[in-house]
Amino acid sequence: MGKGGQGSSDAAAAGEVEDNMAAWLVAKNTLKIMPFKLPPLGPHDVRVRMKAVGICGSDVHYLREMRIAHFVVKEPMVIGHECAGVIEEVGTEVKHLSAGDRVALEPGISCWRCRHCRGGRYNLCDDMKFFATPPIHGSLANQIVHPADLCFKLPDNVSLEEGAMCEPLSVGVHACRRAGVSPETTAVLVIGAGPIGLVALLAARALGAPRVAIVDVDEHRLAVARSLGADAAVRVSTRAEDVAGEVERIRAALGGAQIDVTLDCAGFSKTVATALEATRAGGKVCLVGMGHNEMTVPLTSAAIREVDVVGVFRYKDTWPLCIELLRSGKVDVKPLITHRFGFSQREVEEAFEVSARGSDAIKVMFNL
Repeated sequence: MGKGGQGSSDAAAAGEVEDNMAAWLVAKNTLKIMPFKLPPLGPHDVRVRMKAVGICGSDVHYLREMRIAHFVVKEPMVIGHECAGVIEEVGTEVKHLSAGDRVALEPGISCWRCRHCRGGRYNLCDDMKFFATPPIHGSLANQIVHPADLCFKLPDNVSLEEGAMCEPLSVGVHACRRAGVSPETTAVLVIGAGPIGLVALLAARALGAPRVAIVDVDEHRLAVARSLGADAAVRVSTRAEDVAGEVERIRAALGGAQIDVTLDCAGFSKTVATALEATRAGGKVCLVGMGHNEMTVPLTSAAIREVDVVGVFRYKDTWPLCIELLRSGKVDVKPLITHRFGFSQREVEEAFEVSARGSDAIKVMFNL
């Protein structure tokens, strides 16, 4: 199970009184707040009282389907992985953190022994233990235990909510790194103005992209993107036959600037086709969203133009940069937090309903 905790059944079997509560996914569309027994504190661990936990699209997907791809929820699981809190206790070998420190938590514990970990790409670890990815419990709880090395101290001017937002921001930063976004990038196109598309926009801006355009089917999301600094925001359709015309409109909105990098934060056949068509010869397409497992896309035309296609899986070594971007003011994630809830049974249920509804809800945040 790794760090985090044990199930309420374990606590009951031990006959212990347990006051650490967590939001458990127990069945399709069913969440219950129940006791969550913490494991012993190891010498390199910290015990953290959660203060801010965001709802991710994957949390909603697990609630609806009890699975994502081959990750299947087979027994009750604590949900949540976008989090920040206050340290209450440190292990005997922890020297860089103290009780009372406010920290943002990186949610994945890799093995540090496999070839991916040794090669510096620990996000690809085959033995990764990641919050709220079955069978590992998540962080929507009063307290959790986590390795100290994966807890990053927050500066005084960065709130705990912003600390929790380091997780989605990390996805955008990692995607921009994979795609090579820099001040020398002529223009970046972001496809999809959901939470990940919007943090990808913020990350591309912060990493120096001179021009960033974004497209979506929802005008409200595009308005948010404009307020966050998008140079162009173009409404598109879901019809595959519209790709060619929409690409022309996107290019026109950018003043004819060539698109060096496209970040597809949706992951559908039509969006990938748009990305491949819009990106200049020799450019790069980064697949961030995972809407469809299988797609039909025009690869031949992209291949003869030497458009490189790269994927992303989570992130690596992003928390220090994300915290610095927040501290310096280069990135402001506060406008993305649109809804806030407490930690009662009723509020947990309502929060997930609001997040699943989408529309005006971008990031739903629990304040514990």
